[in-house]
Amino acid sequence: MRLLNRLKPMLLWFDAKSSVNQDETENPNKLGWSQVTPFVFMHLMVLAVIWVGFSWIAMWTAVALYFIRMFAITGFYHRYFSHKLFKTSRFMQFFFAFMGASSAQRGPLWWAAHHRTHHHASDKEEDPHSPRLQGFIWSHCLWFLSPKNLLTRTDKIKDFNKFPELRWLDRFDITAPLVLIIVLYCVGSLMAAYYPHLETTGAQMIVWGFFISTVALYHGTYTINSLAHRYGSRRFDTPDDSRNNALLAIITLGEGWHNNHHYYPGSARQGFVWWELDITFYVLKIMSWCGLVWDLKPIPIEVQKEIARK
Repeated sequence: MRLLNRLKPMLLWFDAKSSVNQDETENPNKLGWSQVTPFVFMHLMVLAVIWVGFSWIAMWTAVALYFIRMFAITGFYHRYFSHKLFKTSRFMQFFFAFMGASSAQRGPLWWAAHHRTHHHASDKEEDPHSPRLQGFIWSHCLWFLSPKNLLTRTDKIKDFNKFPELRWLDRFDITAPLVLIIVLYCVGSLMAAYYPHLETTGAQMIVWGFFISTVALYHGTYTINSLAHRYGSRRFDTPDDSRNNALLAIITLGEGWHNNHHYYPGSARQGFVWWELDITFYVLKIMSWCGLVWDLKPIPIEVQKEIARK
């Protein structure tokens, strides 16, 4: 019986709605081994590159999946699900939710609900990942390993929680990464069989295309919670510690203009002036020309005038 109780947290890997010990959720500094174990495993699997080797196909697959999934996180998990900064079809909504979930950063409802909490109490006691209050490492990668932050705060995401397909994806968020792994293995195996001169295998595609790409994506995304509240410039005097950081904007396709975003989170564009590179916004703009998204919320005239005065 004790063994079953110890193994019970493993159900969370497959079903995010599995029960969590209430005592664990109330301990603010406790980390859950059911969350820590897969996180450590992901990083250790990067070392498997020693055995699977290198190929240009595998490397460029890793790069492509980094940028595609970063856009799914920044454009949809963040600007769409968290802030509703544009509109799209139900199909596109689910497609990019699935792509975002393939990043192994939990489901769209969980992600957006916690981000809304962050904006509501940025760098205050209720903020789930404030470097000011809990320290750099906690804000970067420990906060989501705590059982208290494990469950989806459905009260914060009632608008999107009404969609059954999103609730399903949020509950079984492991599905998307597993599908990606299977696809990568099949593609790599076909290349090994029919194009052996490319020196690409199924195992190699998994290590590069999933593990290396995903771990890089992890820490690229996490920098906005940690580094973007510590290093950079402050155009606006916001009540939190948000900063604008050009390097982080490159890494995260535009999310590094964090002080801009915290000053006015209602714009689909986070680079408020022409030289502030915001690749996510540019892609969304192109998608709007194709009719895939629409009603991109602009930077208000009042904010533009305030920027001009600075």
